[in-house]
Amino acid sequence: MLHDGHRALVVDPGEAASVEKALDARHLELAAILVTHHHADHVGGLAALAPRCTGPVYGPAHEAMPVEVVRVSQGARFELLGVSFEVLDVPGHTAGHIAYVGTPADPADGAPWLFCGDTLFSGGCGRLFEGTPAQMHDSLSKLASLPCGTRVCCAHEYTLSNLRFARMAEPANEALASYELHCRSLRDQGTPTLPSTIGTERAINPFLRVAEPALAASALAHGAASAAPVDVLAALREWKNHTR
Repeated sequence: MLHDGHRALVVDPGEAASVEKALDARHLELAAILVTHHHADHVGGLAALAPRCTGPVYGPAHEAMPVEVVRVSQGARFELLGVSFEVLDVPGHTAGHIAYVGTPADPADGAPWLFCGDTLFSGGCGRLFEGTPAQMHDSLSKLASLPCGTRVCCAHEYTLSNLRFARMAEPANEALASYELHCRSLRDQGTPTLPSTIGTERAINPFLRVAEPALAASALAHGAASAAPVDVLAALREWKNHTR
């Protein structure tokens, strides 16, 4: 949720109750909802929240939604709460997945926000339920090209699990080892690891680093068809699917 003290927007409301509780506690009007993809844990609260929303509900142009939405895709732009949003198509996890990049009008409000759903996680990426490795590689490359300071607001706190796998795939990455210690300390204090930043993810996320020789070697050892980035990503994702 982002708010200005009076109005709020929420992203991917998987349930209504927690959103309503947060709005009521802060006496906020629900001014807009942003949805990245159709999975139930991202849209489960829409039916209950839509009647309360006084503004638009934005959703992916090419996915079924449980309520009426303003359908948006690559290049769409709009403004909410003093933030300029741009929509990116990022298929891979689902066929029509989108992401939202929000840039505050006032630079004092910080770096851009990236609401990327289940495409990019800190230290990982989403499973390929509907898309292809090539689509996911293109989508992650698009996100990796955003400014380094962009705040990565992914949809799940999977960071420590992702970092355990990342250390297996790239054990000599010192930035990754340091980041894992930092994230463990945060979780030990009950603090989220999120948001991350694009700069951090470029340094530690194996799925953004598929051109690195060390990761290509790991992927080849786990069945990659070649050292080409798409093949490396495909092998890493399949390896991750079977790692707990």
